[in-house]
Amino acid sequence: MIRIDYPKHPFRIKEEGNKEYIFDEVRKLWTRLTPEEWVRQNFLQWLMQTKNYPASLMAVEKEIKLGELRKRCDIIVYKNEKPWMIVECKEMEVTVNEKTMVQVLNYNQSLDVEYLIVTNGKSTFGIRSSTKNFLTELPDY
Repeated sequence: MIRIDYPKHPFRIKEEGNKEYIFDEVRKLWTRLTPEEWVRQNFLQWLMQTKNYPASLMAVEKEIKLGELRKRCDIIVYKNEKPWMIVECKEMEVTVNEKTMVQVLNYNQSLDVEYLIVTNGKSTFGIRSSTKNFLTELPDY
């Protein structure tokens, strides 16, 4: 398991029509604040502030093709102009287990990245695809 110490961040949150929205600093837009979105936004801030991942080299909710299916990756990090890491975010109540890891492994059939990460905000697991080893920490960018 990967230990995450989330930074304190002054998230911009607004309410419209009894719904809350959070400003996504990577996509530069307001998005509905759901439990999964809260995990995604905190993880993005951790990547940028703690691990020095550049926002300009991350894609959020990027559509990919898996055969005839179209799916969305929560976070894709690019390095040397190609996908380097996939992060799948789940809401905190969802247990990160083999089923959730299979989802990110399926995405990797299309992207062929080096790092595969699954997080629910409390538990974070990662695999380095070239070695098939579980990670104890994420690499700095």
